[in-house]
Amino acid sequence: MRILVTGGAGFIGSNFARLVLAERPTDAVTVLDALTYAGNYETLRPFEGHPGFRFVHGDIRDASLVDALAATHDAIVHFAAESHVDRSISDPGVFVRTNVEGTVVLLEAAHRHGHARYVQVSTDEVYGSLGPTGAFTEQTPLAPNSPYAASKAAADMMVRAWHETFGLPAMITRCSNNYGPFHFPEKLIPLFITNAMHDEPLPVYGDGLYVRDWLHVEDHCRAIARVLDAGRPGEVYNVGGRNEHTNLAITGLILRALGKPETLVRHVQDRPGHDRRYAIDAAKLERELGWQPRYDFETGLAETIAWYQANTSWWGPLRERAIEAKRAAANRVSSRG
Repeated sequence: MRILVTGGAGFIGSNFARLVLAERPTDAVTVLDALTYAGNYETLRPFEGHPGFRFVHGDIRDASLVDALAATHDAIVHFAAESHVDRSISDPGVFVRTNVEGTVVLLEAAHRHGHARYVQVSTDEVYGSLGPTGAFTEQTPLAPNSPYAASKAAADMMVRAWHETFGLPAMITRCSNNYGPFHFPEKLIPLFITNAMHDEPLPVYGDGLYVRDWLHVEDHCRAIARVLDAGRPGEVYNVGGRNEHTNLAITGLILRALGKPETLVRHVQDRPGHDRRYAIDAAKLERELGWQPRYDFETGLAETIAWYQANTSWWGPLRERAIEAKRAAANRVSSRG
Protein backbone atom coordinates (compact mmCIF):
# COMPACT_ATOMS: atom_id res chain seq x y z
CA MET A 1 0.00 0.00 0.00
CA ARG A 2 1.20 3.50 -0.84
CA ILE A 3 0.18 5.67 2.10
CA LEU A 4 0.09 9.47 2.15
CA VAL A 5 0.57 10.54 5.77
CA THR A 6 -0.33 14.16 6.41
CA GLY A 7 1.27 15.83 9.42
CA GLY A 8 3.87 13.08 9.54
CA ALA A 9 6.54 15.34 11.06
CA GLY A 10 4.37 15.86 14.13
CA PHE A 11 4.08 13.77 17.25
CA ILE A 12 1.58 11.04 16.35
CA GLY A 13 2.17 11.16 12.59
CA SER A 14 5.92 10.59 12.89
CA ASN A 15 5.37 7.69 15.27
CA PHE A 16 2.91 6.20 12.77
CA ALA A 17 5.40 6.59 9.92
CA ARG A 18 8.06 4.91 12.04
CA LEU A 19 5.73 1.99 12.81
CA VAL A 20 4.81 1.46 9.17
CA LEU A 21 8.40 1.60 7.94
CA ALA A 22 9.59 -0.76 10.68
CA GLU A 23 6.83 -3.36 10.55
CA ARG A 24 5.20 -3.17 7.09
CA PRO A 25 8.01 -3.66 4.57
CA THR A 26 5.68 -3.89 1.57
CA ASP A 27 4.15 -0.46 2.28
CA ALA A 28 5.54 2.92 1.29
CA VAL A 29 5.03 6.19 3.17
CA THR A 30 5.00 9.73 1.85
CA VAL A 31 4.90 12.35 4.59
CA LEU A 32 3.29 15.68 3.71
CA ASP A 33 3.97 18.31 6.36
CA ALA A 34 4.05 22.11 6.45
CA LEU A 35 6.65 22.07 9.26
CA THR A 36 4.80 24.59 11.39
CA TYR A 37 5.73 25.08 15.05
CA ALA A 38 4.71 21.50 15.98
CA GLY A 39 6.41 19.80 13.03
CA ASN A 40 10.05 18.86 13.22
CA TYR A 41 11.93 17.35 10.29
CA GLU A 42 14.64 16.08 12.64
CA THR A 43 12.12 13.48 13.78
CA LEU A 44 12.11 12.08 10.24
CA ARG A 45 15.80 12.41 9.42
CA PRO A 46 16.60 8.78 10.37
CA PHE A 47 14.33 7.70 7.49
CA GLU A 48 16.41 9.47 4.84
CA GLY A 49 17.54 6.91 2.30
CA HIS A 50 14.86 4.42 3.27
CA PRO A 51 13.42 3.02 0.01
CA GLY A 52 9.86 3.20 1.32
CA PHE A 53 10.01 6.80 2.59
CA ARG A 54 9.52 10.19 0.94
CA PHE A 55 9.06 13.63 2.48
CA VAL A 56 7.18 16.51 0.86
CA HIS A 57 7.20 19.97 2.45
CA GLY A 58 3.79 21.45 1.81
CA ASP A 59 0.37 22.49 3.08
CA ILE A 60 -2.74 20.30 2.99
CA ARG A 61 -4.67 23.35 1.77
CA ASP A 62 -2.57 23.40 -1.43
CA ALA A 63 -5.08 21.68 -3.71
CA SER A 64 -2.76 21.20 -6.68
CA LEU A 65 -0.01 19.65 -4.53
CA VAL A 66 -2.45 17.38 -2.69
CA ASP A 67 -4.03 16.29 -5.98
CA ALA A 68 -0.65 15.38 -7.46
CA LEU A 69 0.25 13.33 -4.40
CA ALA A 70 -3.13 11.63 -4.20
CA ALA A 71 -2.76 10.50 -7.80
CA THR A 72 0.19 8.27 -6.85
CA HIS A 73 -1.12 6.84 -3.56
CA ASP A 74 -3.71 4.28 -2.50
CA ALA A 75 -4.63 5.65 0.92
CA ILE A 76 -4.51 8.74 3.10
CA VAL A 77 -3.99 8.76 6.86
CA HIS A 78 -4.75 12.31 7.94
CA PHE A 79 -2.99 13.58 11.08
CA ALA A 80 -2.23 17.16 10.04
CA ALA A 81 -4.04 19.63 12.28
CA GLU A 82 -3.69 22.64 14.48
CA SER A 83 -4.14 20.92 17.83
CA HIS A 84 -3.32 23.12 20.79
CA VAL A 85 -6.45 24.25 22.65
CA ASP A 86 -4.87 27.41 24.07
CA ARG A 87 -3.78 28.50 20.59
CA SER A 88 -7.30 27.88 19.28
CA ILE A 89 -8.68 30.27 21.87
CA SER A 90 -6.29 33.05 20.85
CA ASP A 91 -6.56 32.45 17.06
CA PRO A 92 -9.59 30.33 16.08
CA GLY A 93 -9.47 31.19 12.38
CA VAL A 94 -6.31 29.25 11.60
CA PHE A 95 -7.91 26.15 13.12
CA VAL A 96 -10.86 26.42 10.75
CA ARG A 97 -8.63 26.96 7.76
CA THR A 98 -6.29 24.05 8.49
CA ASN A 99 -8.53 21.54 10.22
CA VAL A 100 -11.71 22.00 8.18
CA GLU A 101 -10.70 23.46 4.82
CA GLY A 102 -7.55 21.33 4.66
CA THR A 103 -9.57 18.19 5.34
CA VAL A 104 -11.95 19.03 2.49
CA VAL A 105 -9.00 19.38 0.10
CA LEU A 106 -7.82 15.91 1.08
CA LEU A 107 -11.28 14.37 0.79
CA GLU A 108 -11.78 15.79 -2.68
CA ALA A 109 -8.44 14.43 -3.83
CA ALA A 110 -9.01 10.99 -2.29
CA HIS A 111 -12.40 10.74 -4.00
CA ARG A 112 -11.12 12.04 -7.33
CA HIS A 113 -8.38 9.41 -7.46
CA GLY A 114 -10.40 6.50 -6.14
CA HIS A 115 -8.46 5.87 -2.96
CA ALA A 116 -9.08 2.51 -1.34
CA ARG A 117 -8.84 3.83 2.22
CA TYR A 118 -9.01 7.14 4.08
CA VAL A 119 -8.46 7.41 7.84
CA GLN A 120 -9.30 10.63 9.67
CA VAL A 121 -7.39 10.86 12.96
CA SER A 122 -9.61 12.81 15.33
CA THR A 123 -9.92 13.36 19.07
CA ASP A 124 -12.18 12.58 22.02
CA GLU A 125 -12.47 16.33 22.57
CA VAL A 126 -15.23 16.44 19.94
CA TYR A 127 -17.51 14.76 22.51
CA GLY A 128 -17.18 17.57 25.04
CA SER A 129 -16.94 16.95 28.77
CA LEU A 130 -17.93 13.96 30.91
CA GLY A 131 -19.30 13.89 34.42
CA PRO A 132 -17.64 11.82 37.15
CA THR A 133 -18.77 8.49 35.66
CA GLY A 134 -19.18 6.87 32.26
CA ALA A 135 -17.10 6.99 29.09
CA PHE A 136 -17.40 8.24 25.53
CA THR A 137 -18.69 5.70 23.01
CA GLU A 138 -18.98 6.08 19.27
CA GLN A 139 -22.67 6.97 19.81
CA THR A 140 -21.93 9.87 22.18
CA PRO A 141 -23.29 13.09 20.61
CA LEU A 142 -20.69 15.61 19.50
CA ALA A 143 -20.55 18.60 21.83
CA PRO A 144 -17.20 20.38 21.34
CA ASN A 145 -16.37 23.13 23.83
CA SER A 146 -13.24 24.76 22.36
CA PRO A 147 -12.53 26.18 18.90
CA TYR A 148 -10.02 23.36 18.40
CA ALA A 149 -12.56 20.67 19.26
CA ALA A 150 -15.21 22.36 17.13
CA SER A 151 -12.88 22.44 14.12
CA LYS A 152 -12.13 18.72 14.53
CA ALA A 153 -15.82 17.90 14.87
CA ALA A 154 -16.54 19.86 11.69
CA ALA A 155 -13.79 17.96 9.88
CA ASP A 156 -15.26 14.66 11.09
CA MET A 157 -18.64 15.65 9.69
CA MET A 158 -17.02 16.41 6.34
CA VAL A 159 -15.51 12.92 6.34
CA ARG A 160 -18.92 11.43 7.08
CA ALA A 161 -20.46 13.48 4.26
CA TRP A 162 -17.86 12.29 1.73
CA HIS A 163 -18.56 8.68 2.71
CA GLU A 164 -22.34 9.03 2.59
CA THR A 165 -22.54 11.25 -0.51
CA PHE A 166 -19.63 10.04 -2.62
CA GLY A 167 -18.95 6.57 -1.25
CA LEU A 168 -15.43 7.38 -0.10
CA PRO A 169 -14.17 4.41 2.00
CA ALA A 170 -13.38 6.64 4.96
CA MET A 171 -13.10 5.88 8.66
CA ILE A 172 -12.63 8.09 11.71
CA THR A 173 -10.60 7.35 14.82
CA ARG A 174 -11.08 9.36 18.01
CA CYS A 175 -8.33 9.02 20.58
CA SER A 176 -7.74 10.02 24.17
CA ASN A 177 -4.69 12.04 25.24
CA ASN A 178 -1.46 10.64 23.82
CA TYR A 179 1.97 10.58 25.41
CA GLY A 180 5.36 9.18 24.44
CA PRO A 181 8.52 10.13 22.52
CA PHE A 182 8.75 13.03 20.06
CA HIS A 183 5.93 15.00 21.71
CA PHE A 184 6.12 18.78 21.21
CA PRO A 185 7.18 20.29 24.57
CA GLU A 186 4.21 22.62 25.04
CA LYS A 187 1.82 19.72 25.74
CA LEU A 188 1.24 18.73 29.36
CA ILE A 189 3.47 15.69 29.91
CA PRO A 190 6.50 16.82 27.86
CA LEU A 191 6.14 20.39 29.16
CA PHE A 192 6.15 19.22 32.76
CA ILE A 193 9.05 16.81 32.17
CA THR A 194 11.23 19.43 30.49
CA ASN A 195 10.31 22.20 32.92
CA ALA A 196 11.10 19.97 35.88
CA MET A 197 14.44 19.06 34.31
CA HIS A 198 15.19 22.80 34.23
CA ASP A 199 13.83 23.36 37.78
CA GLU A 200 11.19 25.64 36.33
CA PRO A 201 7.55 25.91 37.46
CA LEU A 202 4.96 23.40 36.29
CA PRO A 203 1.82 25.43 35.44
CA VAL A 204 -1.29 23.50 36.53
CA TYR A 205 -4.63 24.89 35.36
CA GLY A 206 -7.15 25.67 38.11
CA ASP A 207 -7.39 23.04 40.84
CA GLY A 208 -5.54 20.46 38.72
CA LEU A 209 -8.34 17.92 39.03
CA TYR A 210 -9.15 17.72 35.33
CA VAL A 211 -9.16 14.06 34.30
CA ARG A 212 -7.76 12.65 31.07
CA ASP A 213 -7.46 9.11 29.73
CA TRP A 214 -3.82 8.59 28.71
CA LEU A 215 -2.84 6.48 25.69
CA HIS A 216 0.72 5.63 24.66
CA VAL A 217 1.38 6.90 21.14
CA GLU A 218 2.62 3.50 19.94
CA ASP A 219 -0.64 1.87 21.04
CA HIS A 220 -2.53 4.60 19.22
CA CYS A 221 -0.54 4.08 16.03
CA ARG A 222 -1.18 0.34 16.11
CA ALA A 223 -4.88 1.07 16.42
CA ILE A 224 -4.76 3.37 13.39
CA ALA A 225 -2.95 0.67 11.41
CA ARG A 226 -5.68 -1.83 12.30
CA VAL A 227 -8.38 0.60 11.19
CA LEU A 228 -6.49 1.30 7.96
CA ASP A 229 -6.30 -2.43 7.20
CA ALA A 230 -9.61 -3.75 8.46
CA GLY A 231 -11.90 -0.94 9.59
CA ARG A 232 -15.36 -0.73 8.07
CA PRO A 233 -15.90 2.30 5.82
CA GLY A 234 -18.18 4.88 7.35
CA GLU A 235 -17.42 3.78 10.90
CA VAL A 236 -15.96 5.62 13.90
CA TYR A 237 -13.52 3.83 16.23
CA ASN A 238 -12.66 5.19 19.67
CA VAL A 239 -9.11 4.56 20.91
CA GLY A 240 -8.33 4.84 24.61
CA GLY A 241 -5.84 3.59 27.15
CA ARG A 242 -8.11 3.11 30.19
CA ASN A 243 -5.62 5.19 32.16
CA GLU A 244 -7.55 8.00 33.83
CA HIS A 245 -5.48 10.43 35.88
CA THR A 246 -5.92 14.00 37.06
CA ASN A 247 -3.46 16.58 35.82
CA LEU A 248 -2.30 17.04 39.40
CA ALA A 249 -1.60 13.31 39.76
CA ILE A 250 0.42 13.33 36.52
CA THR A 251 2.40 16.29 37.86
CA GLY A 252 3.25 14.40 41.04
CA LEU A 253 4.34 11.27 39.15
CA ILE A 254 6.71 13.32 36.99
CA LEU A 255 8.21 15.22 39.91
CA ARG A 256 8.82 12.05 41.91
CA ALA A 257 10.36 10.26 38.95
CA LEU A 258 12.79 13.14 38.44
CA GLY A 259 13.44 13.69 42.14
CA LYS A 260 12.10 17.23 42.04
CA PRO A 261 10.16 19.06 44.80
CA GLU A 262 6.43 19.69 44.70
CA THR A 263 7.19 23.37 45.26
CA LEU A 264 7.67 23.54 41.47
CA VAL A 265 3.88 23.21 41.05
CA ARG A 266 2.18 26.51 40.16
CA HIS A 267 -1.62 26.69 39.99
CA VAL A 268 -2.48 29.17 37.24
CA GLN A 269 -5.70 30.75 36.00
CA ASP A 270 -7.94 28.20 34.33
CA ARG A 271 -8.57 28.46 30.61
CA PRO A 272 -12.07 29.17 29.22
CA GLY A 273 -14.27 26.16 28.42
CA HIS A 274 -11.94 23.66 30.09
CA ASP A 275 -13.51 20.18 29.86
CA ARG A 276 -13.55 18.48 33.26
CA ARG A 277 -13.11 14.84 32.30
CA TYR A 278 -12.53 12.61 29.28
CA ALA A 279 -12.68 8.82 29.19
CA ILE A 280 -12.85 6.50 26.20
CA ASP A 281 -14.71 3.22 25.74
CA ALA A 282 -12.64 1.37 23.11
CA ALA A 283 -14.71 -1.83 23.22
CA LYS A 284 -15.76 -1.56 19.57
CA LEU A 285 -12.15 -1.39 18.37
CA GLU A 286 -11.17 -4.26 20.64
CA ARG A 287 -14.13 -6.41 19.63
CA GLU A 288 -14.16 -5.82 15.88
CA LEU A 289 -10.47 -5.39 15.09
CA GLY A 290 -8.75 -7.24 17.92
CA TRP A 291 -6.75 -4.24 19.15
CA GLN A 292 -5.48 -4.07 22.71
CA PRO A 293 -3.14 -1.52 24.30
CA ARG A 294 0.29 -2.90 25.13
CA TYR A 295 1.47 -0.21 27.56
CA ASP A 296 0.44 0.23 31.15
CA PHE A 297 0.69 3.87 32.14
CA GLU A 298 3.40 3.56 34.78
CA THR A 299 5.77 1.77 32.38
CA GLY A 300 4.96 4.08 29.50
CA LEU A 301 5.45 7.24 31.54
CA ALA A 302 8.77 6.00 32.94
CA GLU A 303 10.01 5.22 29.42
CA THR A 304 8.81 8.62 28.20
CA ILE A 305 10.66 10.46 30.96
CA ALA A 306 13.80 8.46 30.18
CA TRP A 307 13.44 9.34 26.49
CA TYR A 308 13.30 13.07 27.24
CA GLN A 309 16.30 12.78 29.52
CA ALA A 310 18.27 11.09 26.74
CA ASN A 311 17.14 13.31 23.84
CA THR A 312 17.68 16.93 24.84
CA SER A 313 19.13 17.59 21.38
CA TRP A 314 15.70 16.88 19.88
CA TRP A 315 13.44 18.82 22.22
CA GLY A 316 15.81 21.57 23.36
CA PRO A 317 15.57 23.71 20.19
CA LEU A 318 11.79 23.22 20.08
CA ARG A 319 11.47 24.36 23.67
CA GLU A 320 13.55 27.47 23.01
CA ARG A 321 11.46 28.24 19.94
CA ALA A 322 8.25 27.95 21.96
CA ILE A 323 9.65 30.23 24.67
CA GLU A 324 10.65 32.83 22.08
CA ALA A 325 7.20 32.67 20.48
CA LYS A 326 5.50 33.27 23.84
CA ARG A 327 7.89 36.14 24.59
CA ALA A 328 7.16 37.74 21.22
CA ALA A 329 3.40 37.39 21.75
CA ALA A 330 3.68 38.99 25.18
CA ASN A 331 5.68 41.86 23.72
CA ARG A 332 3.04 42.44 21.04
CA VAL A 333 0.32 42.61 23.71
CA SER A 334 2.47 44.97 25.78
CA SER A 335 3.12 47.28 22.84
CA ARG A 336 -0.57 47.47 22.01
CA GLY A 337 -1.28 48.36 25.64
